[in-house]
Amino acid sequence: MLSNRPSLQKKLNSILVKPAGPDCNMGCAYCFYLEKAELFSESRTHRMSENILEEMIKQVMSQGEQQVSFGWQGGEPTLMGIPFFEKVIEFQKSYGSEHSVGNGLQTNGILIEKRWAKFLSTYSFLVGLSLDGPEHIHDRYRMLRNGKGSWSQVVDRAKLLLDSDVEVNALTVLNDYSVKFPEDIYAFLKSIGLNYMQFIPCVEKDPKDPSQTAFFSVSPEKYGEFLCKLFDLWKADFVENVPTTSIRYFDSVFYNYVELPAPDCTLGKSCGVYVVVEYNGNVYSCDFFVEPGWKLGNVMEDKLIFMLNSEHQKKFGQKKAALPRDCKECRWLRYCWGGCTKDRQNNPQEKSMNYLCTSYKMFFSHADAQMSKMAEEWKGQQNLAGKKQMGREPSLTASNKIGRNDPCPCGSGQKYKKCCGKDS
Repeated sequence: MLSNRPSLQKKLNSILVKPAGPDCNMGCAYCFYLEKAELFSESRTHRMSENILEEMIKQVMSQGEQQVSFGWQGGEPTLMGIPFFEKVIEFQKSYGSEHSVGNGLQTNGILIEKRWAKFLSTYSFLVGLSLDGPEHIHDRYRMLRNGKGSWSQVVDRAKLLLDSDVEVNALTVLNDYSVKFPEDIYAFLKSIGLNYMQFIPCVEKDPKDPSQTAFFSVSPEKYGEFLCKLFDLWKADFVENVPTTSIRYFDSVFYNYVELPAPDCTLGKSCGVYVVVEYNGNVYSCDFFVEPGWKLGNVMEDKLIFMLNSEHQKKFGQKKAALPRDCKECRWLRYCWGGCTKDRQNNPQEKSMNYLCTSYKMFFSHADAQMSKMAEEWKGQQNLAGKKQMGREPSLTASNKIGRNDPCPCGSGQKYKKCCGKDS
């Protein structure tokens, strides 16, 4: 434990790690992170060393809370290979025997095979699989290095992971093309068993003309229409007032409706609640702000808990809270809190306003009545249970749908995927 440790406002309970830096085995047209290679020009290949890995995990375990989580991202983290992640587990067990540790892996899926699936299942990794929808949507921008589409490979990897009892979420980027197909994307993801979905609006500056958004970015109006339609699809799948699919944004917004801290940092009053560790040990304020101006230090020289609570990180978090008058006077403020800081920075028209402000106003106008009703019902259930303090987290993720790994309803005793769902 740290000696002479001051009172620290922010607790270290999660960390985002990029063990292969910006390196990736794909060439997605909309990726914002590939250009980060310019920050690490000392080498063409970027891989976290065992010494840095050990020091980072040791710090998290000694400075962190009882429950800690590691998010492994990139670039593409599977480029590190299974032996690297076996070391991850070894160090976590060695330094965190008294902790509850969670691991999440965000991947494009290309390198996933049976050994990977077994490893991820054995150690209970939560996998976020990048999959943008049906083939014509996914392959629009998610291309392999050779220019060919990646859809068929990724879908095969999704089925392999699910068949191996790995928990998998779909990470779907919404761009100028995919935003036109909410019904198709939602139905497709459900059809292959990906009932936990996260939709990420793509908002990037045009590298040739920073006064404009990149051509693949979503428009505020189209994204607003997408959210409204997706909400209707999500609600239509409720069974006895319980969702059968999980949409991360809707789940997180619901927290704000029941006056609890939203798990999505974009929906909080301020941000800067976690840090990002790059392959070389450099620590940054946020995934979207891995840049020299927001470098906090290095794990080989500084303490993670102090960097998280540094004045520089505090200044970063306050950027989100510095809202314009239009936001402060908006009726929806307490539900969105201005959205993500990077979507204000990437707004070519007005940097103090979120580029997607119109989207959120459209969504809340559309969904508010039903969200409010669900929130009141949830609060009533808490009171009936004698938990007026609302100690339980709001549950919007229960599922009554037959999953691929659920017992088959025919009574055979086999899993659904091995029985009546064999051909689905």
